[in-house]
Amino acid sequence: MQQRVIISQDIEHDLAQAIAETEHDRVFVLTDDITQECCLPKVAVLFAKHNATIITIRHDDTNKTLATLADVWTALQRGGATRHSLLVNLGGGMVTDLGGFAAATFKRGINFINIPTTLLAMVDAAVGGKTGINFGGLKNEVGAFANARYVIVNTCFLDTLDTANLCSGYAEMLKHSLISNAQMWAEHVNFDILQPDLAELQRMVAASIAVKEHIVADDPHEHGIRKALNFGHTIGHALEEFSMQQPGGAVVSDRLLPLAKARTAPKNTLLHGYAVAFGLIGELYISARKAGFPTARLHQTARFIRENYGAVAFTCDDYPTLLNLMRHDKKNTSDTINFTLLHDIGDIRINQTATDEEIREALDFIREGY
Repeated sequence: MQQRVIISQDIEHDLAQAIAETEHDRVFVLTDDITQECCLPKVAVLFAKHNATIITIRHDDTNKTLATLADVWTALQRGGATRHSLLVNLGGGMVTDLGGFAAATFKRGINFINIPTTLLAMVDAAVGGKTGINFGGLKNEVGAFANARYVIVNTCFLDTLDTANLCSGYAEMLKHSLISNAQMWAEHVNFDILQPDLAELQRMVAASIAVKEHIVADDPHEHGIRKALNFGHTIGHALEEFSMQQPGGAVVSDRLLPLAKARTAPKNTLLHGYAVAFGLIGELYISARKAGFPTARLHQTARFIRENYGAVAFTCDDYPTLLNLMRHDKKNTSDTINFTLLHDIGDIRINQTATDEEIREALDFIREGY
């Protein structure tokens, strides 16, 4: 089933139409505790008209677990959900990932609609049909491909976000431009994400989603070109998981002090998009070393990330742990760490490898070289 993405100008109208066009005997809404407070009021009247059951889970990625998934299954069961019921996932990437997996597996699959409320979810998690939970200390280790009937994207929710979460989502947009075209990339590295024009951002979000939709349509189950969407994520996921394993989280520079108040992550844990941003630097470095990516564009991208995302704290003593985390990445074959690399912007090389020494050099570059 192909999902339909709606770039919405009127969230109540578009959601009402999507519900009307989706089979449902009962409507359930999955949200987290903070999104319930900040975002649910924007659409609460419509849900009340449908006598929707609200299911609320705890926020942040540490709760994207099997236990939380079971809580959602239980709430659906106790609420009388049938295989003809509808689940609306209202929230960030954690909610759309977990909610999509719950919908894909309850009664062997029920319809669901995603309403992403963070920039990261709008351009990444809510679009493309990937669902899942974290397991065994690894990101998205268990999941399924399942398309939402509709993904409704409206930047009206972004006024509830702090700067850190805007930057987090913007990293995925920057990735989309790197794997797409130089004009989009130039626009992205010259945009003021710290004081964004939300109307302009909505236009850029639509273009970014279009990049992902085009790739996913060509390769829905990630056998080929869809692996391009993993650019920056091999190193990025390792950094993110590393930060989650540290007692105090990942200590970061002054640019990242908003992380302490970011509403989608525990204190000092590296937000997904920040990890991806640093992963982009490392994988662009490997791309320059092994695939001929232009060094001027490498340094310009790295400079933009440093100015807007700061730096992440790890040392060379942490390299064995980071390499081990990379070896657990789902994209790998056996013990070979798999990368997507770029020869140039939009010139993609999937299924590439790098030696441990080359990866260590990339980690050096993230820490010291830009």
